[in-house]
Amino acid sequence: MSTMKQIGPIRKAWYQWKALRLPWRKRFLVGLDLQGNTYWEFRLVRGDPSAPESRLRRIVQYPRSTHYSEVKVPPSWHQWLRYMRDRPPTLDEQVEDVARQERTKLLAAEADARWEAKPSLIDVPGRERGQPVPPLNTGRTQPQERAARESPTRNEREEMTQQKDDPWKRARSSGPSETWQPEAWNPTPAKKR
Repeated sequence: MSTMKQIGPIRKAWYQWKALRLPWRKRFLVGLDLQGNTYWEFRLVRGDPSAPESRLRRIVQYPRSTHYSEVKVPPSWHQWLRYMRDRPPTLDEQVEDVARQERTKLLAAEADARWEAKPSLIDVPGRERGQPVPPLNTGRTQPQERAARESPTRNEREEMTQQKDDPWKRARSSGPSETWQPEAWNPTPAKKR
């Protein structure tokens, strides 16, 4: 795909002959791509000779040995086929585009390698795939911390006293909607008229 297959002198002469825009010709060869596809232009023949000329139709022909699922038309030729560009891409332009794609893949691989080399958050201690968890300090080694953990803090004491005399608890339990539960719909039969 990176370089075009070598074209023999007979085929090259045939392509040059088909590219000539002779007045009796219906189709003209416009160009080739690196995969061996040929691109053609032709004018639709209408019944009325006095009708204004329509624009040239553009088509691609694949090599006979290529299976339909393996056909790849380069983006520059797609643009030409859909009239997004006036001039067909040259072979040099196609080779440069393939080289650009290869450079992009190489730079992306290098960026991925740099990214993998950086430490990630997955490797922090305590994760299953990361480093082992460092040993914890126990109460035996540091008695001050153990005593501080066991004695209730000021906030915990306030929460305990607040839970004992919560006036809203009584109000919540006495509302009519506190015990309500939804029921299944039970329609009444319609009256006959």
